[in-house]
Amino acid sequence: MFDIGIGELLALAVVGLLVFGPERLPKAAADAAKWARQIRQMANSARKEIVDSAGVDLGETMNGLKGLQDLHPRRLASGIFEDEPEPEPNPNPNPNPKPSNGSSPSAKPANLEPTQAFDPDVS
Repeated sequence: MFDIGIGELLALAVVGLLVFGPERLPKAAADAAKWARQIRQMANSARKEIVDSAGVDLGETMNGLKGLQDLHPRRLASGIFEDEPEPEPNPNPNPNPKPSNGSSPSAKPANLEPTQAFDPDVS
């Protein structure tokens, strides 16, 4: 949520210990937790009052927004690239033709391309 690492927590603990002292630090931490809880409750009640007064159903609105995910450009592009064309029939049924022009038999045809799956969520 806040993306605070162990180093930041240790730094806050040291600063709190220096500012409040070892006797008052537990009470200050308890007061800070109580304030955070009160702020969270006030924010939730304000959000609920706004939703109630506006007459908006958040569940329905969120479902509508999730439907917009299909319009993401990467998802649209993946839909375009999913329909791969049918492979062209090989006019030569012999899988190992012998070259008549003197080229090596291990030469690869120029029209072979590697196939890759396109994933819209991977950058």
